[in-house]
Amino acid sequence: MKNPFKALTKFEWGLWISSVVIVTVSFVLYSTDYLTLTASLIGVTALIFISKGMVFGQILCVVFAVFYGIVSYFFAYYGEMITYLCMSGPIALMSVISWIKHPFEKSEEVEVNRMTKKQIVMMMILTAGVTGIFYFILKALGNANLLLSTFSIATSFAAAYMTFMRSAYYGVGYAINDLVLIGLWTYATMDNISYMPMTVCFGMFFINDIYGFINWQRMKKRQNKN
Repeated sequence: MKNPFKALTKFEWGLWISSVVIVTVSFVLYSTDYLTLTASLIGVTALIFISKGMVFGQILCVVFAVFYGIVSYFFAYYGEMITYLCMSGPIALMSVISWIKHPFEKSEEVEVNRMTKKQIVMMMILTAGVTGIFYFILKALGNANLLLSTFSIATSFAAAYMTFMRSAYYGVGYAINDLVLIGLWTYATMDNISYMPMTVCFGMFFINDIYGFINWQRMKKRQNKN
């Protein structure tokens, strides 16, 4: 694999460096939890490459899922832990395989796919089913902030599904999920200020996912012309 950082544009370098700096500063100011910092830095790095349709970003997402699941466990966000370790992580791994099999003209860029009506209906059915099942599991586990955590599962699954399907709208799904997670970790921060970096992290995730949606629209137009 070639050095993936060489593919970044000046704007993407600026976005990535800004994300890393902001997350790191929030860690220095509010936390001594290196696990939280590690998860955040892996996450913002993964997103900049996913926004370019590069499989390297999906590989980093698998790693992020493990770290984020551990951080969530310590705050009793069992929904987040289960979601990322048992759902988002495995789907990211499946996406690695899917993206490798669907490169655009043998480049490092994945081929953007337009989801069919059947696939959209299937996404809605699966999202509803998974969310319903997890609601009762989380309720039984005494998950902190049950309603937001349940909504996070719904948005996360839908976004992960669209990522696996190589849809340009994955960024919209994850941007909505980011807003939910900002709410969850703001709640956690009110209890323990050391979780501030996670709140900041998902704020940066939101910006990166919006950029991802914009850039995938560009990719789709360019690929369609070719």
